[in-house]
Amino acid sequence: MRFLRPSFLRRPRAVLLALLLAAFAGPAAATDPTSAIDPRSIATPAWTNVDVVLREGPGNVYDVTGEVAGESRVGVWRCHYRWCRITGPGGQGWVSIDYLSFGQLPGGPFSGPKLDYPAGGPGQVCFYTGRNFSGREVCSKSGTVVRDLVLYDLDDSFASIAVEGNVSVMVCRDFDFSSYCKRIVESQPSLKGFLDHAISSYRVY
Repeated sequence: MRFLRPSFLRRPRAVLLALLLAAFAGPAAATDPTSAIDPRSIATPAWTNVDVVLREGPGNVYDVTGEVAGESRVGVWRCHYRWCRITGPGGQGWVSIDYLSFGQLPGGPFSGPKLDYPAGGPGQVCFYTGRNFSGREVCSKSGTVVRDLVLYDLDDSFASIAVEGNVSVMVCRDFDFSSYCKRIVESQPSLKGFLDHAISSYRVY
């Protein structure tokens, strides 16, 4: 099934009016990284594991721009190597990724139980662009690694996942298995929360 793409507007007046309104709206209409963080916003939701110092750039050599208390909800706008630019209750700036955790609740990188997940096959994982296993289908067997779905024109496309056989899949909100990730061991007819139309990389076990 091919993706349906919105057609261009056929009314030049409507286009001109929209451009004029955008121009007069000014900077307030743009996405403001200093605004309150919404888990469904463009920023990736995260938590601070400890009290952190924010810096102007990705490294300790940069000046301090603020501080954020531990276990605070923040939004991650981008990451560069081991540093991420965030916005939180103490301002915006760069912090080491080692001080962040990605998920529904705060927790360090090694928190939570160690579970015996299905792996090795036989079986497959199928992704669907529609809910209840509908729309375009993409299936992968154990051992498949996809670091960036944007290369396949499938970034932020999946709405449901079917797990068949002795396999499981780790899906991540950002490319190269970064930010919020979740191991899925059973079929999900409707993805919820941070992964709904927001998967950018995955690995099938």
